[in-house]
Amino acid sequence: MNKIRVIGIGYRPFDKKAREALLASDSILASNRLFEVFRAYEEFEQVKGKVLVINKIDELMEYMRVNIGKQSVVLLASGDPLFFGIGRKVLDEFGAERVEMLPDLSSIQVAFSKIKEPWDDAFLISLHGGPDPSKRRRLPYEIKDIPSLLDAHYKIAVLTDRENNPSAIASFLNSQGAKNPEELSIYVCERLGYPDEKITSGAPAEIAGMTFSDPNVVILLKSAGVRKHGSAEAESITKEGGPVFGLTEDEISHARGLITKDEVRAVSLHSLRLPRKGVLWDIGAGSGSVSIEAARLSPGLRIYAIERNDEQLANIEENKLRFNLSNIAITSGEAPQVLGDLPSPDRVFVGGSGGELSGIIRRIRERMPRGIVVINAVTLETLNEALLLLENNGFEPEVSQVSVSRSRILKGQRHLSPLNPVFVIRGERK
Repeated sequence: MNKIRVIGIGYRPFDKKAREALLASDSILASNRLFEVFRAYEEFEQVKGKVLVINKIDELMEYMRVNIGKQSVVLLASGDPLFFGIGRKVLDEFGAERVEMLPDLSSIQVAFSKIKEPWDDAFLISLHGGPDPSKRRRLPYEIKDIPSLLDAHYKIAVLTDRENNPSAIASFLNSQGAKNPEELSIYVCERLGYPDEKITSGAPAEIAGMTFSDPNVVILLKSAGVRKHGSAEAESITKEGGPVFGLTEDEISHARGLITKDEVRAVSLHSLRLPRKGVLWDIGAGSGSVSIEAARLSPGLRIYAIERNDEQLANIEENKLRFNLSNIAITSGEAPQVLGDLPSPDRVFVGGSGGELSGIIRRIRERMPRGIVVINAVTLETLNEALLLLENNGFEPEVSQVSVSRSRILKGQRHLSPLNPVFVIRGERK
């Protein structure tokens, strides 16, 4: 069976297996940039007649779809194809049995070696939105997320692109992002693997005024002992030994009592059965209380807090910083419209729908072939609508009513005061 062999290039000569695959191939696919890199390899002259330069991802994938059964195809990739590279897309398209990965070093690995810094304790992100400006992919992180990431990590490596470039990163950190920009060192590693590679280091204010050649990698290093928490309360509950679950409403910034009550939040999170890894959509996130608790319970879970209200968005941002949570991405806008750009979910929580519950459930059905959705409702009308929509869209629904009374002191004696009951509606597709 012919396979697609994805071979990483840029930093080392080919090993025996990669070299044999190249020489035996019927076609070798490369972008313009990687074609120029490949020209410096000693094998180039032997195989240059097989090389096809294709810059558009869609055209590249179509060529492989048409020819995978007819030819032995080699795809040249940058560094390690499975490190924020094209390898993931190739595997998704053709499956592991029909693909072989032959990686080079990753650019991040090379960058850390150049600055002589260990990288096993680094947090790694990509701000590379793709080569086509009209088809930029939605990224898990943006430049504005870096300050909160720095609250949780001393060392961050960033894959950049022309829009999210070193100067833009440094400018944001210097002007409004970093709490203590003077205690932060930035390393820019330009054109690694090329004859003119260059390493530049400096504070954000210095790097912000410079220009750099593509491609490049940015490494951010905080001074030892600089990490700070957003508040004394947060420090007491985020340090080792503090509670993992059970934040109170007083510990979470919110507006005018608009927050999922502690007891309802507990039942809702239990109903979600959060996985260790995956994607959670928190639709109508409000203050972000469900997102905050979920992020602390499952650090490997990527959470998208979707909210349209500016005041609530500010609360989510404050809470994210307060609890040093780097696995929450804040999405401003109306559901279901903004959901199309998000990664497909494994779990969905709907705290508020803005009257668009029907469209939201349909979009969830389209994007989540298996998983759990939990909806909170306070009226019988919303309960009935949610049950009908879940059933009609292939979910098995069940309902719990959460009725809570809290104690309070009245005339020197303890009484129970009821809160409004809430319906917790759970739908599952298996």
